[in-house]
Amino acid sequence: MRSHTAEPSLPPPGSSASEPPHHEPGFAPGHPATAGARALQRLADHVNTHALVLLRATVGIVFLGFGILKLFPSASPAEQLAVDAATKMTLGLVPETVLLISLAALETAIGIGLIAGGRLLRPTLVAFFLHMGGVFSTLLLLPDAMWQPHSPAPTMEGQYVVKNVVLVAVCLVVAADSWGSGSRSSRRPDRTDRAASG
Repeated sequence: MRSHTAEPSLPPPGSSASEPPHHEPGFAPGHPATAGARALQRLADHVNTHALVLLRATVGIVFLGFGILKLFPSASPAEQLAVDAATKMTLGLVPETVLLISLAALETAIGIGLIAGGRLLRPTLVAFFLHMGGVFSTLLLLPDAMWQPHSPAPTMEGQYVVKNVVLVAVCLVVAADSWGSGSRSSRRPDRTDRAASG
């Protein structure tokens, strides 16, 4: 008698053969690194969802803190710098105490508006950009305080002003979303009306 050995049969091309589950190379199912990657992904998704709120709230906290500091004499290291610049811009017609209180109120209001958002956001952004125009004007109005002598490098006070470009960039992103969403929502009925009329 001849013995017959059964050869393994291969699935025909195109058939749905069960494949082993795919795992990340180097990690077994349930590996702690896999759980860590999932946690990081959830965190990234959460931050991405709330990125704009996080941006405007953090800038708002900075402005609120600096504004409140200016309400207390000599509490803010930028107090005299701000007063000197504002005095030049107002041609010395406004008392320094009034200027300082006005700056404190403005920065505090900007901080509250950025944190609160909603209907306060758009006027707050306008006030923010106008205020930043005044802040950066100190680079020209107070050159002795802003720039090192015989050097294009900024002084410590100048660096304090220049670093505000980060805040401007953040609020540009917030403004683009706020004003852009408003323009998109205002245009949406027009497109709907044209589609209905067509």
